Amino acid sequence: MNPTILHIETATDVCSVALSKGPEIIGLKEEAGGNNHAKNLLPFIDEVLKQGGCKTADLQGVAVSIGPGSYTGLRIGVSTAKGIAYTAGIPVMAIGTLEGIAQGAKTLWAKSSDEQPQIVPMIDARRMEVFTTRYDFNMTPLEEVSSKIIDESTFSELLDAQTVLFCGNGMPKCRELLSAFPNARFLDASVSAQNLLPAALKKWQHQEFENVAYFEPFYLKEYVAAKPVVKGLR
Repeated sequence: MNPTILHIETATDVCSVALSKGPEIIGLKEEAGGNNHAKNLLPFIDEVLKQGGCKTADLQGVAVSIGPGSYTGLRIGVSTAKGIAYTAGIPVMAIGTLEGIAQGAKTLWAKSSDEQPQIVPMIDARRMEVFTTRYDFNMTPLEEVSSKIIDESTFSELLDAQTVLFCGNGMPKCRELLSAFPNARFLDASVSAQNLLPAALKKWQHQEFENVAYFEPFYLKEYVAAKPVVKGLR
């Protein structure tokens, strides 16, 4: 069976929605450069359903990027996925945001190179910090997701041993530090819901579904609201 799956990606400043039928993307709507997920997400879902000639009742599953990433963006994406799944009585597949980024980079890289580097996706955090992990070129995870402070030595041992492809919205701020290594490769691959498809399809086939009532985004770090500044107090 080729399931029809809705894919939602709101973990960064990109609001992206895709629709797939089996291994094929049949609808895509996305916008980068803003934090308008609350306004854009539902209209984008309506648009991709129209592109695919589908209704919510035709869906067999919902895939959602679960983090790490923007606290607000993740809450919006996961809440929307839960609402659709509950209403339509369909399962949810939670996909790591870094896995989606790595999958997109692999697909794009393979179009222009026979080289098969390890893939290090990066999500921008504060200053020189990124959320990251590592995959081989077959998308096998090689380490746990973590936060790292990037300096000249962070990946030195890895880069001395093999070729590494860095990607994601945290990559540009690290490029200057890492480009001195001959084995470092860099790819400007945008975050997109369509890159959730391989992992989502595999989960759907193996019935690896989330508990719609209880699963939560993977923030990696707890959200800490900024403290208000009160004039006259120190």
